[in-house]
Amino acid sequence: MATETLEQRVAESPPQDDGLDNSISQTRQFVTFISGGEVFAVDMAPVQEIIRMPDVVRVPMAPATLNGLANLRGKVLPIISLRRLFGFAEQAPDDATRAVIIDVGQPLGFVVDRVASVVGVEPHQIEGVGAIRSAVDTDLLSGLIKGVGGHEMIMVLDFAKLIGREFAQMASQQQNLGVGSAATADLDHVEDDALSDELQLVSFNVAEQEYAIAIEDVQEIVQVPETIIHVPHAASHVLGVMTLRNRLLPLVCLRRMFGLAEQALDEKSRIVVLSLGSASVGVAVDGVSEVLRVAKSCVDAMPALLAKDGDLTDISEICRLDNGKRLVSIITVGNLFDHSAIKEALTTMSEAKTEMGQEAVDADDDQDDDEQVVVFHLDKEEFGVPIHSVQEIVRVPEQLIHVPKAPAFVEGVINLRGSVLPVIDLRMRLGLPRLERSDRQRIMVFLIAEVRTGFIVDQVTEVLKIPHAAIEPSPRLSNSQGKILARMANMEKQKRMVQLLEPAYLIEGDELESLSGVTA
Repeated sequence: MATETLEQRVAESPPQDDGLDNSISQTRQFVTFISGGEVFAVDMAPVQEIIRMPDVVRVPMAPATLNGLANLRGKVLPIISLRRLFGFAEQAPDDATRAVIIDVGQPLGFVVDRVASVVGVEPHQIEGVGAIRSAVDTDLLSGLIKGVGGHEMIMVLDFAKLIGREFAQMASQQQNLGVGSAATADLDHVEDDALSDELQLVSFNVAEQEYAIAIEDVQEIVQVPETIIHVPHAASHVLGVMTLRNRLLPLVCLRRMFGLAEQALDEKSRIVVLSLGSASVGVAVDGVSEVLRVAKSCVDAMPALLAKDGDLTDISEICRLDNGKRLVSIITVGNLFDHSAIKEALTTMSEAKTEMGQEAVDADDDQDDDEQVVVFHLDKEEFGVPIHSVQEIVRVPEQLIHVPKAPAFVEGVINLRGSVLPVIDLRMRLGLPRLERSDRQRIMVFLIAEVRTGFIVDQVTEVLKIPHAAIEPSPRLSNSQGKILARMANMEKQKRMVQLLEPAYLIEGDELESLSGVTA
C-alpha cells in the first residue's frame, strides 16, 4: 500500500504567492482535493496521511456512505465515500483515487477522486457558506475559500459535523469517551497508547447500578454457560464452577455479594473474568455496558462517610461522567479478591476439582492465547462465530416448510430430529441481497434465549484459531452493527479480516417472542 506523506504533497504543490510576509501572517494550511467534480479542502492539522485506495471489507448494517473497513498497518480503518455523502454519481477507483486519513477522535479514511495540493490561506480569504446555500447542501461545510490555488471557490469540509450526521454511533462514543462495545470485545488488547492521565474501565450493570473495573484486570467477558457445576455446601454467593477452554473457573454472583435483590441470569447476563496473579474468577453481572476512557480528574475517592470496613471495601472510587449526571462505582480487584466471597469461590473450585478427579483439567496456558471460531462466507466477506455458540451445522433442504402467520424474517421451518427449527436467511437479516439456493449453503444452528434457531449462510469454510492479539473492537457504525458485529479479527500477515458475529443479538425483543411462537 503506497503512502504519500504530507511533506511530499507540500513539496509537489506550487508555492502560493499571496503577497504577504509569511513571518507575520496567520496563514493556515489546507489540503485540497476533488470529489464529483467539486473542489474541497480540509484543515491540514487533523490530516494524518494520504494513501492509495486500500482493499476493504464490507460491513453489514453500516451507513451507505461506508465503503468498508481497511487494514492500515495493523489497525482497522473505516473508509468513507465522499461521493456518496454528497449524492454524486458512483465512480470506480482509478490510479488517482486517494483516501485522506483524518483523525477527529478516531482515524477515518475519506475517499476522494484525487488530491490537488496543499495551499496556504489567510483568515480574510475564508468566507461563510451563505452565498451558496441555495445551490449546495452546506450542512457539512464550515466555510468557503475563494481565489486560492487556481480555484475560483473551494468548499471547506467540517468533518466533526460529518461524523455527527452520518456516523452518530462514532460521534456518541467520542463524546462519552468510549472506545467500543465491551459486550463481546476481547479486552486484553485495547490500545496501550492511553494518556497517563486517563483510566480505561470496563463498565457493567448490577441491579440497575453501574460499576466499573480497570481494563487490565479483566481477562475477558463471556456469556453465561449452559451448564454451571453446582458444588454442595457452597456459600450462597458462589454460583458454582464453569468450564472455560478446558479450565475450571469459579463463579460468584455480584448481586449476592453486594446484598442486592436476587435475579435469575438471562441472555443479557455476562460473566466478567477477573484475574489477580495466577488466580482467576468469573463474576456474574446483569450486563456489560462499554469500555470507558476517563480522565483521572473525573475520578474521586469514595467519601469517608460512605466507605465501609470489612468485605465492602471493594468500591474505592467514584467516576463522574456527563457533568456528574452519571456516577460509576469503581471496584478495586485487589480488594475484591480479599472479599470472603471470592476466597470461598476459589476454595470451592479446588474442592470441585478434587471431587471430580480433574486436577489435571488445566490446559497449557497457550490455549488461552487463541479463540476458536467457525468461519463462514456471506458474499465475498468472511464472518466468524465462537465455536461454543454453534450447536450444529446442517444442509439446507430442497424446500423449507412455510408456516402461516410466521414473522416475515423467518424463511420457514425444518424438522430437525423431531423438533421444529425456524430458519432465517442471515443475508436478509444483515441487510444483504438475497442469494439463490445452492449446494454450498448451510444452516448454522444457534441457541438464542433458549430458542434453537437456524441461519442460512453461503458457505461454512473452516474452524479457525485466532490469536487474541489479532482481535479488536470494530468501529461502532450503527446500533445493530455495534451489537451483532462488535469485534473484528485483523490478521495482518495473512492479509485477512474476519468480522466476528455475536449470535445472541441476531434476534431480540418482540421478534424473539414471535420466534418462540413458531417453535410452539
